[in-house]
Amino acid sequence: MRSNFHTNDQSSTEQSRQSFIEAARRAQIIECAIDAIAELGFAQASLAQIAKRAGVSTGVISYYFAGKDDLIAAVAAHVFAVGEAHIDPMVSREGGARIALLSFIAASVDFIAAKPRYPMAIMNIIRAGRAESGAPRFDPVVGEARRVAFTNILQLGQQRGEFRPFDLNVMTTTIIEALDVIPQQRAAAPDLDLKAYAAELTTLFDLATRNPSFTGDR
Repeated sequence: MRSNFHTNDQSSTEQSRQSFIEAARRAQIIECAIDAIAELGFAQASLAQIAKRAGVSTGVISYYFAGKDDLIAAVAAHVFAVGEAHIDPMVSREGGARIALLSFIAASVDFIAAKPRYPMAIMNIIRAGRAESGAPRFDPVVGEARRVAFTNILQLGQQRGEFRPFDLNVMTTTIIEALDVIPQQRAAAPDLDLKAYAAELTTLFDLATRNPSFTGDR
C-alpha cells in the first residue's frame, strides 16, 4: 500500500513539474513575441522570428498556440494583465475621485516607462489592422477593465460634485487615446521625458474635469 502511495506521489510531482515547465515555456514564447512585435512590427514578427528569439522551433510554438492569431491574443491578454497589476496599486483610494483620476493617469504613464516594449507591441498590433477574416487582432474585452475603471472614477466625481458635467464616454475615450499615443510619441523621440509628459497630462485632465465650485464639503 505504501508503495502505491509512493508511486502516486511521484506521478503527481512529475505532473506538477511538467505543468510548471510548460507554463514557463508558454510565458517565454509570449515575451519573445512581445519583443519581436515591438522591435520589428507586426508583419515582420513572424513565427520563425519569434521562435528564433525563444530558442525553439516553430513546431514548439504550434504546440502551445494554434497559430499567430492565437499567440497575438495571448500577447494582448498578457500585456493588459501586467499593466493592470502594475497600475492598480498606484491608484489612490483616498482623497476622492480627483486624486484617483490623476494617480491613475500618472500610473498609466509610469507603466509605459517601466515596460516600453509592452505598449509598443500593442500599438504595432493595432496598426496592423484587422485580421483577414475581418475580426480584431485581439478581443477588445481585454482592455475593457481600464475603460470601466476610468468611467467609474469620472462618474463618481460627477456624483460627488468634484467634476463638472461632461459626457463620460467622450472623456474616458479622450483620456485613453491620450495615453495610447505615448508609445508612438516615444518611438519618434526616444528621449521623451515621460515624467514631464505625465505631469502635463494630469494637469490637462484635471483642468478638463474639475468643478471649480467644488469645495470638498459635499
